[in-house]
Order: sequence, then structure tokens, then C-alpha cells
Amino acid sequence: MSLYLCVDCGGSKTSAVICDVDGTILGRALGGPSNFAYLSLEQFIAAVTEAVSSALQACSAPSILPPPGATPFAVASFGVSGVDSPSAVAAITPALSALLGIPTGPRLAVANDTHLLATPILMHPDIAHAVAVIGGTGSIAVSFRARPGDRGIEELARIGGWGWILGDEGGGFNVGREAIRQILLDYDRASVTGRPPIQSSLTTSVLQRFGVTHVPELLPLVHLQDSLAPEAPTYLKHPREKRLSSLSPLVFTAAFEQGDELALQILRSCAGFLAEYVAVLLGDGADEAPRAVKAQESVISFGGSLVGIEKYRALVLEDLERRGHVFKYVEFIDDAAAMGAKGIAAAGRLAASRDA
Repeated sequence: MSLYLCVDCGGSKTSAVICDVDGTILGRALGGPSNFAYLSLEQFIAAVTEAVSSALQACSAPSILPPPGATPFAVASFGVSGVDSPSAVAAITPALSALLGIPTGPRLAVANDTHLLATPILMHPDIAHAVAVIGGTGSIAVSFRARPGDRGIEELARIGGWGWILGDEGGGFNVGREAIRQILLDYDRASVTGRPPIQSSLTTSVLQRFGVTHVPELLPLVHLQDSLAPEAPTYLKHPREKRLSSLSPLVFTAAFEQGDELALQILRSCAGFLAEYVAVLLGDGADEAPRAVKAQESVISFGGSLVGIEKYRALVLEDLERRGHVFKYVEFIDDAAAMGAKGIAAAGRLAASRDA
């Protein structure tokens, strides 16, 4: 059986989907985080192995990797967060080739995970450009164009994807960091004005998360080193970046379910960062931008847990509209691995028909 595999490697999980040549999904599974920027090659391959082996089991195929005989995969495609350069692609491709039994070359595609979100460009024959926006644990925006002739996809430009130390604006880490920053700023401002801090359900939730009662107590807890001690509080057992990104659900709940103004202010600010990313790809602020795309002639394709929340996505689009950018099509892809698997199966069918 010829199987088509697509693996979406992200900061929170690894998603593997396998389908047949007709595009029917036969198996799917999840593995641990696989953002290559934060892992060794061995850790990355372990996460991929877990997800792919489980997906093979789900479709009743032999799950031993590397395959002891001929590979069951006709084509495999990987969208990997943290793979942002040719050297990063070169670093992981041989290991993936050995794992799956697929020779390096056209049957094994390895690229940044935004490439999986560019698929909608092939579904709209009246456009030739796409902007893919990931807003999950981290963030990145990338523009693409459809190659004339074969309708393949070519990357044009990108912004972001720099990780939590340097960027990830509009992603989960940024939302959590801004929550702490705004809570602290509001408290400090009150020390100047003499008026009490804003009454905020978000502030209450964050204080409860860290097990404290006063805002100044948050600061040392955010900066404390990670701890594996059994008696340590749960938040200290998370890496410091996860300690902040794990606050984002509290912000979304306070903003969209409780109408908390402080939380809404934070999300407007973070959505504005994502909109600014996109605006750069559209040529804002540049005298000459030959690789810029026009929103009215393009599709914007969102992926990631945060932009999967419709109200947050709307904040990004509203900000872009205020800047004069309205996209012809707007898509949200909640299952990039499935779309990718179906896409490479469709390409396989097309190639077979040409050879017939």
C-alpha cells in the first residue's frame, strides 16, 4: 500500500496524518513537542517517531521505524516549527530519511510549518498569493505565491518565528508576558496616582494561579529558576517560558467570557503585533517592496491554537482593515497535517495521471 504522510511539528505537539492516494485518512496520531529550535536532533526524531508509529498503528500498518523492509510511504511531507534556514533543513532531512526509509529527494519534503498553511492558494484559481499566519505558542507570518504551470508553492518572504526570547509577538508567550506586564504596570501606576488598581478578574485569576495575594509577589515567581523538586508548586515545574505562555487561557477567558477590559486591552495589543507582521509582508512602510503581496488579491490563512479562537482572529483582521488591508479570502486551518496529507496525495494522483 502506498501511504502519504504529513507531519506538523510544533511547539506544543507533533501531529501525524496518513492517507491513501485517494486522500482518505487512514490513521492519525499525536506526539510530544517538536519545535526543532528548542530540541536536539535526537529529541526531535523521538517526537516524530512517537507520532508516526502511532499513526501507522491506527491504520493497521506495521509500525516499526525504520521499516524493516520496503517503506510503506510513497511521499512524506514535514512542516517543522524552528526550521528557518537551509542549514536547519539539511540538519534534519538525513535523519528523517533514515527513519522512514525514504531517500532524500522529491519524495521527502521538509520545510517550515507555515508551508502547510499555504495550501489554500491551490484551492482558489483566481488568486496567486497567500499569507500564512501562525499564532499558537509562538508566531510567524510568511507570504507565498503559486508557481505558474505546476501550481506548486514558493515562499516569498517572512517575518517572525524568532522564538520567545526575541519575538513570538501575538503568540501564547507574548499574551502571558503582556498579562504580567500590564498587571504590574497597573499596580505601579496606582502607586503614583493614589487610586486603587483596576478591578480585574484577570488579575485575580493570575494571582490565584501563582498562589499569591499581592501583585508585587508575582515578580520573583516569574523569574525563579525551574524546579523538579516533588514539593515544588506546579508552575515552577514548567520552564519559565511555559510559565508565561500557560497564562494565555486565563487572558482569553477573562476577555471573551467575562468581558474584562484589562484582558481585552492585552489581546488587542497582541493581535496588533500579528497584524503588523502581516502588514510588513504587504509592503507597509517600504518605499520599494517588489516581493510584497496585495491583500485584495490574496488569501490569508491562519493556523495555531490562539488564532483558532474566532474573536482573536477578528481582532487581527480588524487591525489590518484599519491599515487599509482586506484580504479576498480568509481561511483558518485547524488541521494542517490532514490538509497537507490530502494535498500530497492529490499531487500523487496528478502525477500518476500524467504518466498514464
